[in-house]
Amino acid sequence: MTALQAGDDLVPATVDVALSLGANLGDRLAALQRAIDVVTQDPAVEAVAVSAVYETDPVGGPEQPDYLNAVLKVRTSLVPIEVLALAHLAEQDLHRTREVRWGARTLDVDVINYGDVVSDDPVLTLPHPRAVERAFVLVPLLDADPQATLAGTATPVPDLLAALPLEDAAGVRKREDLILTIDIGA
Repeated sequence: MTALQAGDDLVPATVDVALSLGANLGDRLAALQRAIDVVTQDPAVEAVAVSAVYETDPVGGPEQPDYLNAVLKVRTSLVPIEVLALAHLAEQDLHRTREVRWGARTLDVDVINYGDVVSDDPVLTLPHPRAVERAFVLVPLLDADPQATLAGTATPVPDLLAALPLEDAAGVRKREDLILTIDIGA
């Protein structure tokens, strides 16, 4: 697949996209659900799967509360920058501010993977440049899509996860009591 640009004359074929969702301020579960609802409200986006909810230790940044994380898999005809705009729209809906790098947040939505597109564009690097080193992304990604791979990577996601230090995976705890919902085929 070639990289798609906004404004192309042709409508791109549908592409599977993985979005990482995270929140550690306020009603964390409601924030994740709201992100799903905002993103899938777009008629060009179809929800395919959502992972279980995971409570995770914060990584990097200042001392802060634990996160709730999940991965949403969608199918869309939107180009990558339009998917990023939807992610930012969801964050704005929950009043996300970007004052401290890796700081606490009401919502964080990252585009992890966009089909097999590999791009080093500084606005949207694909796949997400730190996904391979983050258990809080890889565990829910594997949950949402057991066949998941990251574009440009020959290593299967389970092997990427196995290569991380044990304490990284230990910082990711499945929350059976918390559930996110999607409308399949809506």
